[in-house]
Order: sequence, then structure tokens, then C-alpha cells
Amino acid sequence: MGDQPDQAGDLLALYDRCLPEVYGYLFARCGNGAVAEDLTSETFIAAVSGVRRGTVPQLTAAWLIGVARHKLVDHWRREAADTRRLRAVESAVVEYVDDWDARLDVAVTQQVLTGLATHHRTALVLRYLDGLAVPEVARLIGRTVHATEALLVRARIAFRRAYENAVSDETVGEGESS
Repeated sequence: MGDQPDQAGDLLALYDRCLPEVYGYLFARCGNGAVAEDLTSETFIAAVSGVRRGTVPQLTAAWLIGVARHKLVDHWRREAADTRRLRAVESAVVEYVDDWDARLDVAVTQQVLTGLATHHRTALVLRYLDGLAVPEVARLIGRTVHATEALLVRARIAFRRAYENAVSDETVGEGESS
């Protein structure tokens, strides 16, 4: 515990000295600037946690690159798991191309959205009206990505069914008034 203040100062110096090296190491391996930035942040957060816990043997650039390597491997594992889940969902859902949603009436769409269950409406609005990616929707509604993808499938089915019923009712109503 007595070494912790010294290590905190050493970590700040190491951060200043090694930030470009850690970022460069990560960027060279993942090829994505945003991911490299996120992983660099995770690396230094882990370093701070290690210093606070007193579990860092020696603060060196090599140790920091080792932490970065672990963060990169964790990222790849998460990415592989996400890919497996997406493939499972894709194989469970028969995809076909149709232009049904290109013909939506705005007023009917709003009416149908209002009538949907709250969890379906929330997922659809965040994903399609706000344009958020599925992982961001999942984070906002407190679900896993896999559960959110399944929710979106069910919500789209519920929306389409309700929309087609609303349009059908509207068409029948027009036919009766003529």
C-alpha cells in the first residue's frame, strides 16, 4: 500500500510516455481507429485499477502493452461471440426481400406504433426511427444484444401484423362509405 502513491505518479508518467505506443500497437492489430481508441482507454483503466489494487508488479511499457494485448483478445472474443449470435439469429429468421416497408403511411405507422406493446415500440423507435445500432439499443433497454435482436424480430412481426390490419380496416371503412 505504501508504494501506491509512487505507482500513481509513475502511472501518469507512463501514460504520457506510452499512450501513442499503446494506441499504435492496438491500431496495427485491429485496423480500426475507434476500436483502438476504446481499447486504449480500457487498457489505461485496467492499469489504474491494478495500481489501486496494488497488483502491478512493475510499471513498464512492456507491462502496459501486455495489458493492451489482453484487452485486444477480450475484444476479439466478444466480437466472435457477437458474430456467432448474429449467425444464429440469421439462420433462425428467413430473410426475404420485399418493399413492404417502403409503402408505409406515416399516420397509420404512428397509430400502429402507439398501439404496440411498450417494449416493442421502444425497440422499433430506437432502432429504426433513431437509427441506433442493435448493441446501442440493447444497452439502452438493458438487454443483451442477442435478446434485443430477438425482440426486434418479434416487434417487426407485431408491427407488420398491426399495420396490415389497420390498413385493411381503413380500406373496408372506405368501401362502406362509398
